[in-house]
Amino acid sequence: MVLIPKLVTTLKGYTRSQLMADLGAGVIVGIVALPLAIAFAIASGVPPERGLYTAIVAGFLISALGGSRVQIGGPTGAFVVIVYGIVQQYGLDGLTIATMMAGVILIILGVARLGAAIKFIPFPVITGFTSGIALIIFSSEVKDFLGLRMGVIPAPFIDKWQAYAQSAGTANPWTVATALLSLLIVVMWPRLSRRVPSPFVALVVVTALVQLFHLPGVETIGDRFGPIHAGLPSPTLPHVSLHTITALAAPAFTIALLAAIESLLSAVVSDGMIGSRHRSNMELVAQGVANIVAPVFGGIPATGAIARTATNVKHGGRTPVAGIVHAATLLLITLFFGRWAALIPMAVLAAILVVVSYHMSEWRSFRSELRAPKSDVAVLLATFFLTVLVDLTVAVEVGMVLAAFLFMKRMSEVTNVSLVSREFAEENEEENPDPNAIASRSVPPGVEVYEIDGPFFFGAAESFKQAVSSVARRPKVLIVRMRKVPVIDSTGIHALRELTRRSRSEGALLILSGVHSQPVVALTNAGLFDELGEANVCGNIDDALNRAREYLGLPTEERPVFAMADVAREMPHGERRFRPRT
Repeated sequence: MVLIPKLVTTLKGYTRSQLMADLGAGVIVGIVALPLAIAFAIASGVPPERGLYTAIVAGFLISALGGSRVQIGGPTGAFVVIVYGIVQQYGLDGLTIATMMAGVILIILGVARLGAAIKFIPFPVITGFTSGIALIIFSSEVKDFLGLRMGVIPAPFIDKWQAYAQSAGTANPWTVATALLSLLIVVMWPRLSRRVPSPFVALVVVTALVQLFHLPGVETIGDRFGPIHAGLPSPTLPHVSLHTITALAAPAFTIALLAAIESLLSAVVSDGMIGSRHRSNMELVAQGVANIVAPVFGGIPATGAIARTATNVKHGGRTPVAGIVHAATLLLITLFFGRWAALIPMAVLAAILVVVSYHMSEWRSFRSELRAPKSDVAVLLATFFLTVLVDLTVAVEVGMVLAAFLFMKRMSEVTNVSLVSREFAEENEEENPDPNAIASRSVPPGVEVYEIDGPFFFGAAESFKQAVSSVARRPKVLIVRMRKVPVIDSTGIHALRELTRRSRSEGALLILSGVHSQPVVALTNAGLFDELGEANVCGNIDDALNRAREYLGLPTEERPVFAMADVAREMPHGERRFRPRT
């Protein structure tokens, strides 16, 4: 399918009433995004205006080019940990390079049509690093929430809390009161009105009170960062070297993965709210473009924001126009009121991020996951503790590897390899026995029949080797039934090739029975079909047993009347072969 932005298709039949709804929703979402953009930037260790630049540039591009009707893009809490780490180690130029690299990765994922594959990230991995990020965000805001007098906050989690404990006596009561009032407004205001966003109300009201009463010791954005520069900066490109690109490859991949996961999850949630379907590949391309362009204007990583997207939907936004209006609203606020942002108390932003971290923690999902199978709990806890105590990049990598190994283990347990030559029909006739079972056939002496039940891939190949090697007396003919094998991979083909050559060296014949279309194509492409010989790849067990009798010099038998009919198979290179299959 051609990559087409949703903006192109949703503007067909666009009405005046929908325009007014999108304008209203866009303005409200822009107001919601203002304090969040500033707070996420500061929590990430960059100047506050960079959060505004990101919300404006990336927010516009994600809405204009994206594959969702209502997605709102910008900086989010998911990036706080990884951005902070990059800035501390590589500086702002390093962050710019890593973000642009992540953008390239996202575009490649979208063009390669891998949007659907991102949705298969295991839930314990997502819950683990999301909850870990939430805890780190909360931990990072303790200093500003309490107004502690301390130097640079240590990056390691345990060291951070030790430093807080040592500085607990320096807490400023006026700062604590400011933070608590902000927290109360953010939590309670929605009960009074949902038309005006509670974070914006807290920001305006508490900032006004602090400035009006000149509360002592309450630090503001201007005190820490100086004046806020109104307007977008001129585009600049960082100096790039091969060494920097190599060093930032892992963080860039983590940024891309987080952006892909969060944006597609947000798109799925919004689809359920408006009864639509997003274009996942186009959404990834848009995320990629946004993360390439935004850093040029001083931005940080961006992705689809679930909370802002939901706010957009709840206030009537139904097309990407609302997202574009949201970006325009932020641009106007930055141009005309940006310098006033320096008056905002740090405690207000800390209170807003405390609420964000609470909702982001998904503690109910985390608690319910603890009752999942032990292997899933292990992945959850490993990802969570690695995120908190080590590094988000390491946590995501280890979590994915653990989940992949557990998946392989489970799949290998699903696939069963068994010797069925000597099975007997223990069920009586009224219980609908399998008409294709070996028990209803006559197996000649010197013939052994194995059956593979399930996908034959690298997780099951070892079980197959062990089962075949366990036979004490080598048969003259070995039949492998594959009627229940829907797919085979290169490791399974390699196992069959080894068995073919070993059987040939021992003077035995290998016959495959009931091979499905995907395994037939795979065997043909790998050259194993020709190595086995066409006569030794049979469509059903009756043909396989007759082939064995023919090889042993025994008379063949008629096929049972209940055997399934022959089916035609279309083979590669235009060759048409007809094979029966059970």
